[in-house]
Amino acid sequence: MAQYPQFPIFSRILHWTMAVMIIAMLFIGIGMVASLSDYHWLISIHKPLGVLILILVAIRLINRLFNPAPPLPEGMPPLLRFAAHASHIALYALMFALPLVGWGMLSAARYPIVLYGSLQLPPILPRDAALYAELRTAHTVLAFLLFATFVAHLGAALMHALIFRDGVFPSMASWKVRESAAARRSGDAPTASNV
Repeated sequence: MAQYPQFPIFSRILHWTMAVMIIAMLFIGIGMVASLSDYHWLISIHKPLGVLILILVAIRLINRLFNPAPPLPEGMPPLLRFAAHASHIALYALMFALPLVGWGMLSAARYPIVLYGSLQLPPILPRDAALYAELRTAHTVLAFLLFATFVAHLGAALMHALIFRDGVFPSMASWKVRESAAARRSGDAPTASNV
């Protein structure tokens, strides 16, 4: 497998933490639509989890500015290179937009946004039934777009791991750490490309 610089540990923790949270959020959203009996329980998780995702994506964007992604492999075709950049921009935009639209939607209906106990978020939009209906539609459309982008991102990651084997997938996983540890155990000094 080709050598490829690894993302910093904090970037990898943010990446995988948010991946789990977004998968959970998508399934919670499906459950809210499919099961009215569990709706109130699911919405009590949906709201604080959405706010946490909004906070983490802001932290992740700041972290990305200080710790930019390693350059893509030199031999990657321009179309795949463009798709990689475009999908990342789309993911960041959707991770910001979806919770913000949800917050605005609930604000327009004056539904409480309870985080925990008596802790609530303030409304960010005036009460407006028509605006609520539009934002509710937008929230649903954005959720489907996030799901589609997430699946495309996962598919691309699997292609890098199983077909291209260009080192891109391990750069966000822990494989390189194990390889470096194995190299240290065997007495081989780590190179600049695997630290």
